[in-house]
Amino acid sequence: MTHRTSRHVMIAATGAVLALGLTACAGTTDASSGERLENGDLSTVSIGIHSGWDEGIAVSHLFATILEDEGYTVTSQEADPGVVYTGMAGGDFDVNFDMWLPETHGDYLDQYGDDLEDLGVWYDDAKLTVAVDEDSPITSLSELAAASDELGGRIVGIEAGAGLTRIVQDSVVPAYGLEDMDLLISSTPAMLAELKGATDAGEHIAVTLWRPHWAYDAYPVRDLEDPEGALGEAEEIHSTGRTDFGVDYPTLASWIEAFRMTDEQLFSLENVMFNEDGGSDPAASARQWLEANPTFVDDLKAAAQA
Repeated sequence: MTHRTSRHVMIAATGAVLALGLTACAGTTDASSGERLENGDLSTVSIGIHSGWDEGIAVSHLFATILEDEGYTVTSQEADPGVVYTGMAGGDFDVNFDMWLPETHGDYLDQYGDDLEDLGVWYDDAKLTVAVDEDSPITSLSELAAASDELGGRIVGIEAGAGLTRIVQDSVVPAYGLEDMDLLISSTPAMLAELKGATDAGEHIAVTLWRPHWAYDAYPVRDLEDPEGALGEAEEIHSTGRTDFGVDYPTLASWIEAFRMTDEQLFSLENVMFNEDGGSDPAASARQWLEANPTFVDDLKAAAQA
């Protein structure tokens, strides 16, 4: 207990330091002096993006591309979710497209909810998972402890500040007696590199993962069953704005509230951005996807007006 509490304090301190750095690069919005577009919105928009969460990265760059075409000046910054929500509460970011509720980011909502505006749900079947290679003989989290040796005694995780990491530590580990396994806290890119390396080599591996994610199409992996329900039920992905977002961006708020993505749309966007292009130029990937889906923006605007 003491070790876990101390690590959380260090994470909070790290987030505070990062937040100071982000304040300098993101800037704050002054609604009273900000320049506005003909549609009534402030002309500049800053997007806070959770580092490593590919669905949020993809959607953020999709919106950035759309908004630039509409005449907005868009800035974005990737950071740990805690830093993003701290920045939004302080006005350093205007919008985020990746709040998982009610579980994964519920603690951030509890902490910062008074300084955020819920802009609606764009995806309603998001799931936290622990996944293994398809050749693994185990099918359930209840078998994971007994299979520890063949998995190298570890579960490969992602960022320390991710809600998935917290839930695995606080719920999954005690529910299934995994205290003797190491939860390797690293980063999403590091986890995916480990996953690729293990599956390419025909080795067994367990990773923390989530749906939607392009890894399910790219690698031979499958989810472990969760009979105790420790990972929670399917969640919704919300877009959130800073305080007074709807006042400062009435048109954009209506677009975001109408925004929805199907599995097919989201997976195809992620595949273009992270598989085909390797994440090297997300803006170009978003442009490529929009060209392949030429009615998407018009459909979004029509839905906002309905």
